[in-house]
Amino acid sequence: FDIEITTMKMSLRTMMANRDQITATAFVGDQAAPVSEHWMTFLNQESSVYTGIEKVARKLNYPVVYMHPTRPWRGYYTLTLEVIVEDPSRTVDNEITEIYTRRLERDIRENPPLWLWSHRRWKSKRPQSIPAPAP
Repeated sequence: FDIEITTMKMSLRTMMANRDQITATAFVGDQAAPVSEHWMTFLNQESSVYTGIEKVARKLNYPVVYMHPTRPWRGYYTLTLEVIVEDPSRTVDNEITEIYTRRLERDIRENPPLWLWSHRRWKSKRPQSIPAPAP
């Protein structure tokens, strides 16, 4: 399929260097973002969330597509693609991150078994220097 896997640190550089050849980019995110990232309420917990997808989308003005997973039967999965942000240039800071995270939260609430519950999403607490997220 001519897929190239790259590290998070090299993703933007790789995308910029190959911009004319790239047709799609998929990001697989860790569940525990650094405490310096954006904080919001996620599953009723204060959570640090990655903002990398938003940064790349806004820099390159690429639409953001969410992949909604389902499991029709054991051992089989489907992904339904949903455009959640058509024009990143028309968004404000953290808007894409919040849209994506709310969509993910909805999927988890609708089908909890599809989410890996052995994660360490809440291993870090929000530093007092960072304002509390809105509920």
